[in-house]
Amino acid sequence: MQPSAVPDPPRGAADVSAPPPPTAAPGWRPSLTRRGGHSALVELIRVRLLEFLREPEVVFWVYGFPVLLVATLGIAYRERPVPAVRVDVAADEAAAATAAALATPAAGVEASVRSIAEGLERLRTGRTDLVAERIAAGGDAAAGGAGFRYHFDPTRPESVLARDRAADALERAAGRRDLLAADDVPQTAPGSRYIDFLVPGLMALSLMSGGLWGVGFITVELRIRKLLKRFLATPMRRWQFLVSIMLGRMLLMIPEMLLLVLFARWAFGVRVFGSGWTVALLVLLGSLCFSGLGLLVASRAKTLEAVSGALNAVMLPMWLTSGVFFPRERYPEAVQPLLRAL
Repeated sequence: MQPSAVPDPPRGAADVSAPPPPTAAPGWRPSLTRRGGHSALVELIRVRLLEFLREPEVVFWVYGFPVLLVATLGIAYRERPVPAVRVDVAADEAAAATAAALATPAAGVEASVRSIAEGLERLRTGRTDLVAERIAAGGDAAAGGAGFRYHFDPTRPESVLARDRAADALERAAGRRDLLAADDVPQTAPGSRYIDFLVPGLMALSLMSGGLWGVGFITVELRIRKLLKRFLATPMRRWQFLVSIMLGRMLLMIPEMLLLVLFARWAFGVRVFGSGWTVALLVLLGSLCFSGLGLLVASRAKTLEAVSGALNAVMLPMWLTSGVFFPRERYPEAVQPLLRAL
C-alpha cells in the first residue's frame, strides 16, 4: 500500500521547522568560521601548503637543491692533504742532483728537469709553480760556490709556497741545520673546515630566498592574477591574508632547516656549537625579517618583472658582501660599516 502523501502547507504559511534567519544587528559582520571548518587564517595557511605540495619541482628546489648544494660543495672542499708543489729545474750538468734533492717525501715537491725557456713558459701558463735555476754565488761564476735563482709568481699562493719549500729543501741538502728545535702540533678541531663555514651560510641563503621570493613574488603574482580582489570578497581580514603568507612560508622553512642541519651532521660531521633553541630563535627571526622585506618589495612592485628586479637588487648585495660565503674583511675598509650592517 502506498503511503499517504503529506499535503503541502498552504502558500504563505511559515515553516516552523526551519530556524529563523539571523537578525543583522548594527555592526554585524560575517562569521570567520564555516560549519565543520576552521578560521580563515588556518584555511589560508592550509591553501598555501597545498599549493606548495602540488608542485613537485618547487618541493625539489626548496628541499632537494640545498641538500644537493651542501653535498657538492662539501665533496669539492673536503679535507685533503696539502698537495705537492710543482718545480721545474733548469737543465744543466747538476740538474738531476738538484731535482733529486727537491723530490724528497718531506719536501712536498714534484720536481722535473726542463730548459729554462720551457720552464718560464710553463710558469706563465700556470702548469708549474716555480722555476729553479742554478747560478754562481752572487751571480758571478768566478766567485766560487753556487746558488739558485727562483722564478715565481708572487700573486699566486702556491707559487710563493713552492719558492719557500724549494729553498728550504735545497739549503738542507747543502748542509744547513736548524738553530732552534721545532715541535709541530697539527690542529684539526671541528669548526675550522670550509664546510663548517658553508652550512650556516646556506641556511641564511635559504631563509633569505624563501622569505623574499616565497612572500614577495607570490603576493605580486596573486595581484596580477586578480586573486587578491577575490580574496577580499571572502569573509577574512586583510591581516589574516598577509599573516597566512608569512606563516605558511615559515612552516615550510622548519623542515628545510632541519634537513640541512641533519644532512650536514650525517654526511660531513658538522656540529652545532651552542644551544639548539638559539638556532631555532635565529631561524625564526631571520624568517620574519626576510618575509617582511618580501612584503615591502611586493607592496611597491606591480609586475613580475619589476618584483624580480627589486628582489635581486635586495638579495645580491647580501649574497656578495655580507660574509655568507667568504669573509667580508677582504673588502676595503671604507665599505666595512655598510657590510657589517648587511
